[in-house]
Amino acid sequence: MGLLKGMGFRGLSVAFLFLNLGVGLVVGIGVNWGTQLTHPLPPATIVKMLKDNGIQKVKLFDADSDILNALSKSGIQVMVGIPNEMLYSLANSKQAAEKWVSKNVSSHVSNGVDIRYAAVGNEPLLSTYNGTYIPTIFPALQNIQSALIKAGVSNQVKVTIPLNADIYDSSGSDLPSNGDFRPDTKDLVVEIVKFLSDNGAAFTVNIYPFISLYNDPSFPADYAFFNGYSSPINDNGRIYNNVFDANHDTLVWALQKNGFGNLSIIVGEIGWPTDGDRNANLQYAQRFNQGFMSHIKNNAGTPMRSGPVDAYLFSLIDEDAKSIQPGNFERHWGLFYYDGTPKYQLSLGTTGSNGLIGASGVQYLEKKWCVMSPSASLDDPEVALSVSYACSNADCTSLGYGTSCGDLDARGNISYAFNSYYQMNDQLDTACKFPNLSTTTTSDPSTGNCKFSIMIRSSYSSSVNGRAGSLEKPSYLGLVHETFWELTYFGFHRNSEVKRVTHESTPRISDPLGSCS
Repeated sequence: MGLLKGMGFRGLSVAFLFLNLGVGLVVGIGVNWGTQLTHPLPPATIVKMLKDNGIQKVKLFDADSDILNALSKSGIQVMVGIPNEMLYSLANSKQAAEKWVSKNVSSHVSNGVDIRYAAVGNEPLLSTYNGTYIPTIFPALQNIQSALIKAGVSNQVKVTIPLNADIYDSSGSDLPSNGDFRPDTKDLVVEIVKFLSDNGAAFTVNIYPFISLYNDPSFPADYAFFNGYSSPINDNGRIYNNVFDANHDTLVWALQKNGFGNLSIIVGEIGWPTDGDRNANLQYAQRFNQGFMSHIKNNAGTPMRSGPVDAYLFSLIDEDAKSIQPGNFERHWGLFYYDGTPKYQLSLGTTGSNGLIGASGVQYLEKKWCVMSPSASLDDPEVALSVSYACSNADCTSLGYGTSCGDLDARGNISYAFNSYYQMNDQLDTACKFPNLSTTTTSDPSTGNCKFSIMIRSSYSSSVNGRAGSLEKPSYLGLVHETFWELTYFGFHRNSEVKRVTHESTPRISDPLGSCS
């Protein structure tokens, strides 16, 4: 749909949140806390970092007990998540819903965790799911709400469903006033909306202007940001000079046309990645996120809905174990690198500092790297297999055209792949034994913007921790991974994909209107 088409994606979010919770207006900063990392920081370290940055709200994609325990008595408000994979059991068993609420909500509320929302599913009506969750999402929502009531926490904890913005559109035009819900799911969405309204809950939607550029090279870049667009859209006197406002108000119109124009809206995820694509870089991310914070800080709202905007930036920390099926940028949405180091200057307006405050007390592995041996030949037939194996089992998403390491030569690309595998496997000696190709060095091979990382020491094991606890030697058996990497004259590219369901959700797929799965 014109300039609104192709916006999209979604882990961790930071945002100005203004929630009317029935106890007065609550103002604060919130984050989505994603956990798909091979070497996650301890939850207590993350909580301290959130507090140091004045972040007062957090959105989770599941209900990890270690994370919730760390949030106890922290003063941080929490949205816990229910993965899509659980919807079937929760929809078909009230007892399962009651058990989930008891274990993941009630017990933690009693322990001092300030849980405010239970997010049922994650973008379950995404069009690319082909209706997989249509039979279960509403019954699961109803059963969780009933369980919250039975547990006596429904006045504090509200239900919601984070939805992809592809559930609404504006009938092929650029005008938000033409907005309505997608025909194939409209009846169900309206039923869900009525349920949310009846229970004092909010409509949660994920909006990603980055995907506008990713999907369409001819998309006017300035329209994705919050300043500089010279051809605003005039929708019956309402002026739109950025795609976020236009997308948001398309939803407002859809709600209004179906009788729920006053329903509260939470922007569950919004942000900009910093690597893995030519439009994913530090400069654009800083421009977008600071522009968004400035755009909402004066409570001007959008042309269709003035007042505070309740929204979360995506995301807090890079997640190196995420699926890259939607794109290599998927592992680079964080405001912080994997070790809790801030990526760029960003003022959240919550502390005396004009920038982000990084994690403290982080410990690293030794200062050594795995690189291609100077005596190894690029013509060695083992090179392609070794690179493919390393990248399929580690993270090579910073290699390629327009990325932070896009200017490396062939030997540099190979060294980067080897080092990523080596660091991800905790610098085990056997992780730098690519046959006659690799060696370790204490000289940092980083160059310019391309950083060869040293992994952190991580005593905390995430449920998606992908580290190899023991490793005999790099093996080429079982190369069934989400990607196969091919060495070219210019670097690496993904040659084929195998679909994979991740811990957080099925891989995100971009859609019209700036959403993300």
